[in-house]
Amino acid sequence: MKKVVFILLSILVIQSGCKKFSEFQTDPNKSTIATPDLLLNAIAQSAFQSTDIGAALACRQMVYTDASSLQQYYGWARAGFDGYNNLRQVLKMEQAATTQDKPEYLPLAKFFRAWYFLQLTQTFGDIPYSDALKGDDGVSAPAYDNQQDIYLNILDDLKAANGLITSGTASVQGDIIYNGNMQQWKQAINTLSLRVLMSLSLKVNDAKMDVRKRFAEIVNNPVEYPVFTGNNDNAALEFHDLQSNRYPYFNNNDLQTADYMEESFVNLLKSLKDVRLFSFADKAPKFAALPAGDFNAYGGAKGSAPVSDNNARTVAGEISKINPRFYNNPVNEPSIALGYPELQFILAEGVLKGWIAGSASDYYEKGIRASMSFYHIDETVVDTYLAQNSVKLSNATALQQIITQKYIASFFNSGWQSFYEQRRTGLPAFDVSGAGMLNNGKIPKRWMYPETELQRNQQHTTEAISRQYPEGDNINGVMWLIRP
Repeated sequence: MKKVVFILLSILVIQSGCKKFSEFQTDPNKSTIATPDLLLNAIAQSAFQSTDIGAALACRQMVYTDASSLQQYYGWARAGFDGYNNLRQVLKMEQAATTQDKPEYLPLAKFFRAWYFLQLTQTFGDIPYSDALKGDDGVSAPAYDNQQDIYLNILDDLKAANGLITSGTASVQGDIIYNGNMQQWKQAINTLSLRVLMSLSLKVNDAKMDVRKRFAEIVNNPVEYPVFTGNNDNAALEFHDLQSNRYPYFNNNDLQTADYMEESFVNLLKSLKDVRLFSFADKAPKFAALPAGDFNAYGGAKGSAPVSDNNARTVAGEISKINPRFYNNPVNEPSIALGYPELQFILAEGVLKGWIAGSASDYYEKGIRASMSFYHIDETVVDTYLAQNSVKLSNATALQQIITQKYIASFFNSGWQSFYEQRRTGLPAFDVSGAGMLNNGKIPKRWMYPETELQRNQQHTTEAISRQYPEGDNINGVMWLIRP
């Protein structure tokens, strides 16, 4: 019997020896080609994870008390070109959609192309665009396009993406945002267009951009250009209690021990009797005996104050940490990358500027209601909030109120959008009065180009710097976008 078994094993070994070594490296349970659905899943996760403590520090919503944070004290320098890695994945998805005859992914490729190029140009100013992503064609040192042309291309890509989605467009697979609902993607595309157009408000008289006309074209034709209709349409990343799918700050040590609420942000919420404070923050230890619904139980540290000052106040128990759900709950809340509340504030500002007809107050109130609904706040409480004179939209302070409410709604979501809004409008006023400030007490306007670009693409990078920033590559340079 043993001899028979040995012979059978020998035959199996001989037969298996006839296989090529490479055949043993292929897992029959895994795909061997890049399919658009698999690429879409990864792209969406990267794009829509918009919860960023760095942005909260820079936007005076949080403070870091263990050391001098460069984001908080405005001492940053260079940023990276990581967005191009994401764009390469978008390009692969577009190529796979074409070769595998899945045209339904093409409008999403245009959307994400616009999304990532927008982030890059908002960060630096001029960037490689026309020559970008052409490494396979031998372009290793791409030229930099000017920001105006990049914005025109972004808007054109979004308009084309909208046109590619019809009632007959097939659902996409691998969609963790809208579960393949192409009409919701269409709404996201046009809502992003309105965000982009509002970011160009200082260029409203630029005939080439035609901001006012483009904005009105979308708003006044909801059949052709649908936009978000409620929080269910938010471009938001939901989290799950599974490895690599949990809330990004779950069990985060700094968030539990070193990150606290910022004073001006807490005081803003207290001055408006804004109950969202109770969802954002925990009671300060000094006031632990007070009810959670008492505004006096909350305090903040000054974002511009020296670390030693803020440390002393935390030791004294005067400062609130972020609400424990942000680090204790593996699911917590979805990360809103682009939301219905923001859209309503954009529309309110559009009315205020005379770009569209309508009631700025109505849009403004819808934005507040949507934000509070996201935090499950009872409608009667919202009604009381909106009835306050300090909250009602006033002609004299309308823009400030709209931007302030957009700022509040962005807490721990929307990435760096609030910073870009403040850069555009000067609202809200970020405190820079403390002795802890770097950058000569100034709020930066941008980030410097990556060191690798100066090493590998020196000619084009230097040309881009010279035509935009005569004083040199620096964080206070005023890019075309925000130049009146």
